[in-house]
Amino acid sequence: MIYLINQTIFQQYEDINVNIKPERLKVFIKKAQELDLKPFLGYALYYQLMAYCNDDGTIKEDAPQSYKDLLNGCEYLDEYGRIVLYEGLAPALVYFTFARFIENDAIHYTASGPVIKQHDNGSALSSPEITKLVQQQRSIANAYANDIERFLRDNQENFPLWHYNEKNKSSRQSGPRIRGIDKTDFNYPGTINNYNLPIIDFLN
Repeated sequence: MIYLINQTIFQQYEDINVNIKPERLKVFIKKAQELDLKPFLGYALYYQLMAYCNDDGTIKEDAPQSYKDLLNGCEYLDEYGRIVLYEGLAPALVYFTFARFIENDAIHYTASGPVIKQHDNGSALSSPEITKLVQQQRSIANAYANDIERFLRDNQENFPLWHYNEKNKSSRQSGPRIRGIDKTDFNYPGTINNYNLPIIDFLN
């Protein structure tokens, strides 16, 4: 299994406890890659990207520059000649991982069934508080995923394996989590100052 992020990269975005074992974090990185990132990129593009990666998650030297940019980020000019700073896959993957980590870490599985964990140094969050926190992290992940989508659209000629699919958005919110959080101006079927559909039609 190739992991595209690790604990060091994770801690560049979120200050998690240093006592969390890397092996434990890898469990959630794997889930985020397989259940969030892969459906979003599409299987063909995802597997091609992984084929260009080394075992430590870095990109191979002989990989196309476009795939290096997809993974690591870059600056590029959009169709209007504006500079776009794209941060790569890491931010979205970190927050998809973090959401899954928070959601699972709150539960302890016992012989009599799952229970909310108790902590010696503080009070455990309530279920609604945990749900809100998970949704916040997935919201951040989805914002970064929008940047990935924009990068792929702006550089479509370099990624023939990628095809935009509206289902890609719902795949980023698997299960009974938030839906439709990404209805931004960027994805609206009109121009910023010339909306040509009623907003209710767009949201549906």
